[in-house]
Amino acid sequence: MSWNEELDELARRKRLAEQMGGAEKVKRQHDNNKLTVRERIERLLDVGSFHEVGATAGATQYDADGKLIAYRPSNQVVGHGAIDGRPVAIAGDDFTVRGGASDARILEKSMYPEKLAHDLRIPLIRLVDGTGGGGSVKDLDKLGYTYVPRVPGWDIIAENLALVPVVGLALGSVAGLGAARVAASHYALMVRSVSQIFTAGPPVVAHIGEQVTKEELGGADIHARNGTVDDEVASEDEAFARTRRFLSYLPRNVFELPARTESKDDPKRRIEALLTTVPRDTRRVYAMRPIVEAVVDGGSFFEIGKLWGRSVVTGLARLDGWPVAVIASDPYHYGGAWTKPSCEKMTRLIDLAQIFHLPIVHLVDVPGFLIGVEAEQASTIRYGVRAMTAIEQSTVPWCTIIVRKCFGVAGAANRPHNRLSLRYAWPSGEWGSLPFAGGIEAAYKAEIEASPDPAAARERILAKLNAVASPIRTAEPFSIEEIIDPRDTRALLCDFIRLAADLREAGMSHFTVRP
Repeated sequence: MSWNEELDELARRKRLAEQMGGAEKVKRQHDNNKLTVRERIERLLDVGSFHEVGATAGATQYDADGKLIAYRPSNQVVGHGAIDGRPVAIAGDDFTVRGGASDARILEKSMYPEKLAHDLRIPLIRLVDGTGGGGSVKDLDKLGYTYVPRVPGWDIIAENLALVPVVGLALGSVAGLGAARVAASHYALMVRSVSQIFTAGPPVVAHIGEQVTKEELGGADIHARNGTVDDEVASEDEAFARTRRFLSYLPRNVFELPARTESKDDPKRRIEALLTTVPRDTRRVYAMRPIVEAVVDGGSFFEIGKLWGRSVVTGLARLDGWPVAVIASDPYHYGGAWTKPSCEKMTRLIDLAQIFHLPIVHLVDVPGFLIGVEAEQASTIRYGVRAMTAIEQSTVPWCTIIVRKCFGVAGAANRPHNRLSLRYAWPSGEWGSLPFAGGIEAAYKAEIEASPDPAAARERILAKLNAVASPIRTAEPFSIEEIIDPRDTRALLCDFIRLAADLREAGMSHFTVRP
């Protein structure tokens, strides 16, 4: 007596599942510059670490004698594996089987990796290619009736955002629920010229009178620049590399703390170039990214969202081996002013830092909120208030470096004010309720207009104000805690992280990510 016959049948069905949608569909996938789902999983995970669950699930037909005569695998490959030795749950759509449509999907199987990540408290990676389980009119024909729409399992999808790191990769034309699964993540990517994301695709959009291609409707030029995804990449392999790197900064779940790695970068390293980085002429801009890259551990800065919300730079980095979140103004875009997109981007990073216990470093050069008709129409102040609230709600350690401008309500949000946080200023710092350039006209309008030489009067007033604008004067009443030599910035940030490391507390946050 043995069970060899049943084991042989299981092995045969696994071989059939590994053929996916068949040689022709696999070839079409490759012809479209796309990997198959199994190739994706193999390249993403540590070699030999993938354990597939439900490989034999699918649609079957039997003859009168109970013999299998037809088998179509489900169009999702799920299971768990490892990245850099750490466990992860994974869900990969198989576009070669019915184009990822819902009529080839098994609900219980599609929810399995979500539950796996949730209950085992391990990161979740979604490889999305197709509708991701969205609706199909063919389903209605089979059912014989319509139904009030719902998204089964969305509760656990939402809960995972408060519990474990979630990565969403758009690896093809992603519509409907597939698009939602990409967006419902802490880090989302799409592959340029291969991936598109839309609520509904071109055939559906045509019914509202818009004739567009997939790229025109939802290509990377749109969604990597409006914040739907965090970044675009040139290839799937680059997407996998960025996924691995993103996860390296985070703990497996909120009940752990981000791990320190060995750093060979001297924490007391002085950076001579920072002494001359900021021009004395406040009308001249300078590059903020080299400052960020100089003060953090060499090569550790991992920027997130480079192509949208561009007046603010956000990302992850390490200081003396400790993972941190970084926010920095970029004066090359709107002079560093807070815009609606930049406020959204900041809020998103602050939420990520709060959920996963990352200390925050904030390099400030902000003239205030963006002003003007376009800014008002975009409801900039509403999104600015969201960012300010996220800052105040955060409880992770915070260190602010005022590099240059710090004006207005946005400037006031340079750190949380409901608790102690470290703050330093460079000698180039300038601050106030608003910049002199606009404030003079408002405050001294009558005096300037009454003068026989308005231009001379304006310059005289400006000179008087500049005399009291020195940051050293602000330090006298302790309105700025410390003015530092820019060359010492890295050393002070590394001191901050050593002080802050023991203050981090594992556990669930009192608020979650707002995707």
